[in-house]
Amino acid sequence: MKKIYTNCPVEYTASIIGNKWKIIILRDLLTGTKRYNELAKSVIGISAKVLTENLRELVNDGIVKRTVYPVVPPKVEYSLTNKGWELKNVLECMKLFGEKYGSDRNE
Repeated sequence: MKKIYTNCPVEYTASIIGNKWKIIILRDLLTGTKRYNELAKSVIGISAKVLTENLRELVNDGIVKRTVYPVVPPKVEYSLTNKGWELKNVLECMKLFGEKYGSDRNE
């Protein structure tokens, strides 16, 4: 997603987490550090290419930390940075909204 640089904090935040895949990735990382394959299994419906692209963008934005261990086979882990943890309240509000109004989809 192209980053939006305006004076509006809502637009800035939306540019960081502005697609459903990033939000789902962040939801899963809130429970702790994950390896790539763990994320691939838990983020249902995402392709390997899209997962990789989204992780790369989250790393570049300073939201997710990518740790590579010098072992064979390669071991890579993803975790939230301090900046990433700041989004916890945003995701909690989204969860509460979904719990409250999620059943409205069928009305």
